[in-house]
Order: sequence, then C-alpha cells, then structure tokens
Amino acid sequence: MKRATREVESIAGSQDAVHITAILGESVVFNCHVDFPGDHPVPYVLQWEKKVSEKGQEIPIFIWYESYPTHSGEGYEGRVSRVPPNSTFGAASLNLTDIRESDQGWYECKVVFLNRPPKQHKNGTWFHLDVHAPPRFSVTPEDIIYVNLGDSIILNCQADGTPTPEILWYKDANPVDPSSTVGIFNDGTELRISTIRHEDIGDYTCIARNGEGQVSHTARVIIAGGAVIMVPPTNQTKLEGEKVQFTCEAKAMPGNVTVRWFREGSPVREVAALETRVTIRKDGSLIINPVSADDSGQYTCEVSNGIGEPQSASAYLNIEYPAKVTFTPTIQYLPFRLAGVVQCYIKANPPLQYVTWTKDKRLLEPYQTKDIVIMNNGSLLFTRVNQNHQGRYTCTPYNAQGTQGSSGHMEVLVRKPPAFTVEPDPLYQRKVGESVEMHCDAQEAEGTSKPAIQWQRRDGQPLQKNRVKINNGNITIENLRRSDFGYYQCVASNEVATIVSATQLVIEGTQPHAPYNLSGSATEFSVTLSWMPGYSGGPDYKQDYTIWYREAGVSEWSTIPVTPSGSTQVTINRLSPGTTYEFQVIGKNALGDGMMSKVITIRTLDIDSYKSILFPIDSTGSTFFPPVFRPTGPKPGQPRNVTVVEIPNGFLISWQVPLERAHLVQFYTIKYRTDAQWKTLNRGQIRPEETSYLVKNLVGGRTYYFRVLANSLKSYETSEEIKFPVPARVKHKAITAGVVGGILFFIVAIILSICAVKICNKRKRRKQEKDLCKEKAKQADYPA
Repeated sequence: MKRATREVESIAGSQDAVHITAILGESVVFNCHVDFPGDHPVPYVLQWEKKVSEKGQEIPIFIWYESYPTHSGEGYEGRVSRVPPNSTFGAASLNLTDIRESDQGWYECKVVFLNRPPKQHKNGTWFHLDVHAPPRFSVTPEDIIYVNLGDSIILNCQADGTPTPEILWYKDANPVDPSSTVGIFNDGTELRISTIRHEDIGDYTCIARNGEGQVSHTARVIIAGGAVIMVPPTNQTKLEGEKVQFTCEAKAMPGNVTVRWFREGSPVREVAALETRVTIRKDGSLIINPVSADDSGQYTCEVSNGIGEPQSASAYLNIEYPAKVTFTPTIQYLPFRLAGVVQCYIKANPPLQYVTWTKDKRLLEPYQTKDIVIMNNGSLLFTRVNQNHQGRYTCTPYNAQGTQGSSGHMEVLVRKPPAFTVEPDPLYQRKVGESVEMHCDAQEAEGTSKPAIQWQRRDGQPLQKNRVKINNGNITIENLRRSDFGYYQCVASNEVATIVSATQLVIEGTQPHAPYNLSGSATEFSVTLSWMPGYSGGPDYKQDYTIWYREAGVSEWSTIPVTPSGSTQVTINRLSPGTTYEFQVIGKNALGDGMMSKVITIRTLDIDSYKSILFPIDSTGSTFFPPVFRPTGPKPGQPRNVTVVEIPNGFLISWQVPLERAHLVQFYTIKYRTDAQWKTLNRGQIRPEETSYLVKNLVGGRTYYFRVLANSLKSYETSEEIKFPVPARVKHKAITAGVVGGILFFIVAIILSICAVKICNKRKRRKQEKDLCKEKAKQADYPA
C-alpha cells in the first residue's frame, strides 16, 4: 500500500490541539518538539498516550527512555516508533503506520524531564487524528438471483467507510427509477421489487461512495427456468455381456440439475438385479456394465432443478442373446387319444427362428410325422396321442444369434387322462333366494394320481365364499342373487391332463341384466345405437330400454326411452357436429331398472369445409334445425376463466382471451342451457376485443350452465362449462318490481285523467266567457 505522511508542527507547551487527517492503511507522523529548560539538555522520558473515554482516561501507547527498551501499547505493537534523531521532525515525534479506523481519536505527547529544577512549566501537546476510509461492502446481494414472474425480491447492499458512504442503485447502467413496484428504502441500502415483470429483469448495480473513493457490486436478476433435456437417451441394442451407456444432458436456470434414472417406473438403484452393475455419472448418463438378458426394458431419465415439473425422456434397451432353454422337466405326460403338448421352455432375443427335436437320440422331423406340429413357441403339439409318442426327447432352440445349447433329456410318458364319472346338468334354473347344488366327480386312469376337482366361473369372477360350499366335487350356492347368473365349470386335473364340464345357472325373477355389445354409428347431427339384450329376468318379464347420453366432460346425463318397446336399436338426433358423446343403455322390467351397459364414446362427424348441410327431418317433415353453412379450419385457443357475477342491473358474464392463437378470434358466442339442450344467449356477434356480456334477465331459483365460444373464420373452440345457480330472491325481486311498476302506472294514469278533466273544464269556461262577451257586445250596438 502506498505510504503518505502528513506533517503538522507544534511547539511543546502550546495548548492548541493539532488536527491530523489520515487515510486507512497509510502512515502519519505526530510532530512533537522537546524544549529543554534553559535550553540545557537533560535526561527525559517520552510518553505518548491516547484518550480512551469521555472522562479523560488515557492509556500509554508508546514510552521511550534512552538506553532502555521502548514500550508499545496493546494494538500498537510494530506500528509506533520514535522518528530518527536526524529527521526534520521534533525529537519527541511519533510515527504511526498501517492506520486503522480504531486509531481515530485524541493523542497527547508528554515529555517528562529528569533532574529538572523545582519550577518547571507543563510540557505536552494534544493531537486529534481523523481516519478516513474508502467504502467497502459488508453486505451484498447474490451475483445471480433467479425469480419467477410475479415474485417479489429485496436486494440488500450495505457498506462501511469514513465518511459514511452514500448508496446508489443502477439498472443496466441507468439510475433506478422508483415506481409503484420498485422502491429504495432504509437510506438506500435496500432495493425492493414487487410483482416482477419482464421489464424488471436485468443487471442491478449497487454503488457505495464517499470522499475517499467508491466500490460497486452487480447482481443479475434472471427468470428462473426448469430443467430441460437437451440430449435425451436413445434406443439401444446390445449383446448380453456388453456395456451400455444412456446419455441424458440437461440445462436449467439455475443449473443445479438433479438426474434420476428409472427402469420400468422403478429407480434403477432399487432394482436388485441392477444394483451392482449400474452407475450414474456426474453428467447424468447411465452406465450398465455388463448387461444381462433380463435388463431389456424402458429406461427413463428424469431431470429437475426444483423449478416447475420434472422433465423426462425414455429409451428402450434391447438385449440380444442366443436362444436358450431355461428349464428342463425330467418327466412330461401326454394324454392318450387326446391332444397333448411336450413343452420346450425357451427364451430368445431376437425371436426364436426354429427348434430342432430329437426322440430316443434320433432327429425328429415333425413336419414329416403325422399328428405332430411344432408350435410358435417351439413346443411339440400332438393332435392325437398314441403309445408310439412315448420316449426320450430333447430340444435345441435357435435365433439370429445362434443357440446356447440343447435341453436335458425329457422322459415323455403316455397315460390315459382322467374321466368324469358325474357331470353337472347342462342347465339349472332357480329363483332369487333359493339354493342350487351341482354335482361333479372324476376318476383317474391306472398308474396316475386321482384328479383334483375345482369349480370356477367361466367369466373369471370369484365365487362368493360366504354363500358357496364345495364338498367332494359338489358345489352348493345358497341365497341365490342376480349376480350368480352365468356359466360355471367343473375342472378335473392331474399330471396327465385337465378336463372341463360346463353348465349354466339361470336366476329368474330379477331385474334385467346389463345389455352388451353396445355399438353405434354417427352422422353430423345424430348417432344410431344398437346392442344385444341382457337376460330379461325370466320368461314372464318383458324388457324395455332407456338410453343415457351426455357430451364428454359434462357431469349430467340426458335420457331417452327407446321406442317401440323391446327394440334394441335407436337413433338419437339433435346432436352437435364434431362433438364427442358418451352413451350407455339400461334395461327395465316390472321389477325395476336393471344394470347399465358399458359406456361407449362416439364422436359426431365434422362438417366438411364449405359444405352446406341440411339437418335431419322428423316424421312430420319438419327440420330439427335450419340449414347451415359452416366452414372448418384452424381453431383458436380456448377462452379462459369464465365467470358469472350478479350486478345491480343484471348478470355479467366475463372471460379472458385464449392463451394460444388468440389472433384467430373473429368474434365470441355465449351458449347456455338449463336442461340438455344448448342455446345461444347473445344477439349478434361479440367483438374479439370485448371480454364480457351483460345478461339482464335470468330466472330466479334456476341453475344455468354457460360456455363461451371463440370463433375464427373457419372454426371455433369452446371454454370449460361453468355452473351458476341464480338466487331465488331474483324472482321475488322481479315480482316486486312488477307490482311497484303497476302501482306507479296506476297513479300516473289517475293524475293524467285529473289533468285532462281540468283542461276540458277550463276550455269550456273560456268558451262560455267568450260567448258572453259577444252577447254583451251586441247589446251595446243596439240600445233600447
């Protein structure tokens, strides 16, 4: 650091204080002279003291006496010294180096003469040291600050120095202009920005300055961004035993990206088979070394920096290996005179190409052997087993990568299959609440084990254990219900074969079963449905149907009864073109509604570009709708945030413009409904710059549903449906207004009638007065 010495001369004995200004880190000389009594040099002690309290308490910082070691006070070691005797300064001068801010204050130079005469005047000089320091920051904002639009932040900038530094703020080299969202507080140390907008993004510089210099610090405010995958993983094919590496490079603001890898939805580090062979590198890439046959599957890379939703990308790993036999059963059975299979348990990738078989150490040619077929999975199918098929077999699978060898020897034995001794009846008919017992038993062939008997529903539904009992192959179902209707199977199986005997259980006296195989076809304005009837509940019950339908996304269903009675086909008209609908059918008999069919979804046809469409007509020849001419084309975005608010003069429907393709909007249309049918609310087109519409009359106590349509020249897009229940008081208010209006009208009518009578009377009096005047005038002309 550059040294600069400031000198101020003083005369010992003077009571005037000497003021010295020094810069932090520099040096200063307190110039103090020694005036000997009578100008005769005598021994003396030089002592410098610093005032440390307002009460005048002083502490020595430097003591010198010739031929003795000097003493330096605490904190002044190595920084204070007596000036050399041959210098231009006084003999008692003190040199203070490496100035600190704590050095500021009052200092006194004392010279104590030894062997002095009894009368000696006071010898001492006072100095005041001011320490000036250039600014230095004690608190600064982070170099980069990540924000989201709408956030609020505080940039804090504090500095020390003498004199106290002034704090200034700049944005992109221009002074910060305070506004309703940007302000400077706490003597300039805080810059506050609320509700951050795009124009608030940039570089903010804090400058601290005083008479000794200035310092600056710049903080960059950046819109935070979630992690984005720049280089996603790609599908790879590897041979078993090789190494595979999936790349996943991502960027984000801020850049603290965390990368996670999943296999088929599970974290790779939690997959036991991969635990010792998987590595995730710092750059986010995934390494599996070596790969095994079971590693094939989908691998997903997920990246995140804590902002927004994590992003992911997936790739498929395909591990190829020669075809291999995974399991060799030592004994397999074939059922005599039935079809049977000798299994070859194979695993192959690429897919299996072919399998060679041997029987009794001889090559087997299935394609040239009667009753033997090689299945797609490589197993042998015997269409009708005989004793000649017994023997020792081996299989050897092959694919594009070759083979890993043959299976072990499999002993194939031909045995007679089990046979039913008791079978259930083909049909059981019972009423609700009754019980049914179905019998079944089977016998094993010689040399085989007794078959196990099981009962199951053919549709795969579980048996109700609390109402079902199985004993020695017989099944009893108690307290029968409609849900017990269906087909049941008695299954007898042992090591040789599995045989099945089926029966049907019909439950009478129930509501109809669900219709099935519901299907439909659509036009622009209608959908035609057809279905297969479910069980009607018995021969004594007639079944009718009702269609339930609704527009996709709408919560409430509309219903249409099917006519004529019992028909299994119906056409639903008055539908909107290019709209998706949901349909289901329910049957009904004298006992009540049955079960619903499965829901199907059908979309009505779009109207072709510039195609004139005539709507369907009913049996009277009347059209459901007038002919329309509506072109199609790119759709604008969806109107957002539709709201309905009651105001003094009606109800205000408001919305926001679409976020996407808003430039395509030519006008808005408002649709409403109180039942299944949508109607147009507004008269004429609502201009694209208008985002509200006033409705003066809505019926009190009724619930309305609204949608706003954004229309382009060729198409439209609709908002989400909103629900608005109109308060009942609106209806009462309208009635009150009508009564008050009627009373006012009556009062006005009375007033007008009175005024009319008065005017007529007044005119009559004027006429009478006029006639009287004429009569008097005549009398004046003809005196008696």
